[in-house]
Amino acid sequence: MINRTEGHDMADIDLTGLARQKGGSQPLRGYLAKPEGDGPWPGVVVVHEAFGLDDVMKRQADRLARAGFLALAPDLFSAGGVRKCLISTFRALAKGEGRAFVDIGVARQWLAGSADCTGKIGVIGFCMGGGFALATANAGFDASAPNYGVLPRELDKALEGACPIVASYGYKDIPFRKMPVKLEEALTRKGIPHDVKTYPNAGHSFLNDGPAGPKLLQPLMKVMRIGPEPESAKDAWQRIDSFFAEHLGKS
Repeated sequence: MINRTEGHDMADIDLTGLARQKGGSQPLRGYLAKPEGDGPWPGVVVVHEAFGLDDVMKRQADRLARAGFLALAPDLFSAGGVRKCLISTFRALAKGEGRAFVDIGVARQWLAGSADCTGKIGVIGFCMGGGFALATANAGFDASAPNYGVLPRELDKALEGACPIVASYGYKDIPFRKMPVKLEEALTRKGIPHDVKTYPNAGHSFLNDGPAGPKLLQPLMKVMRIGPEPESAKDAWQRIDSFFAEHLGKS
C-alpha cells in the first residue's frame, strides 16, 4: 500500500522473494520512499541504526526522497526483531560478511531492477548502519555516506575498489573521535574521492531529527551526548546531498 506525505510517496515493501534467492533474511521487509513527480531517480539504500527501522530512520528515508532520491531502507531485523537479530548483525559487521550484507545487497538489487531507478545507487547508514555503509562501499554502489560508522578492522583491504565516500562524525562522540582521521588517511592513500568531516558540537546520532531507542535509555543517551544536533546535521545533509548529486546524478 502506497501512502502519501508532503513531497513524496512511501510504502512498506516485501523483499522476501528476492532475499530467498540470495540467502537473505526470511522474511525481509523494507520501507520505500519515492520522490514526488515522474522518475526515474537515482537510488539510495538506507541502513538503519542499532535500534532498528524505527520512525526516526524512516524519516531519514523520507528526507532523501524529498531531495530527489529513491530511498529503500531494508529492515535488517526482519527475521526476529531487535532482540533476536542485533547480536548476529553486529557479528556480521565485525566479520565483514553474513546475512546483513546479503540483505543490503538485496535492497541494492531491488533498486537496480526498478523502473523508477536510474541505475545509479548509493548507500547511506547511521551508527551501526554507518559501519555497513562503509563496509559495502566496494559492493556495487556508486557512492557511500557512512555517518558515525565504525571502521572495518582491515580498513585498507575493505576500501579496495570502494566508491566515493562522504563521511560525518561528531567530535563529542568520544569512542569514535579518532576514526575520521584514520578514514581520511586511508581514503587518501587509496585515491578514493571523499569528503570526511568532524563536527565539534556534535555527538553520536547527531543526524537524527528526534530521540531514538527505548524511552528508559533516552536520559542516559542525553547525558552521553547521543542524539540530535540540528546545526551540524544541516551542514552534513547539505554535504551528503551535494556529494550524492555529483556521483549519482539527479533526475
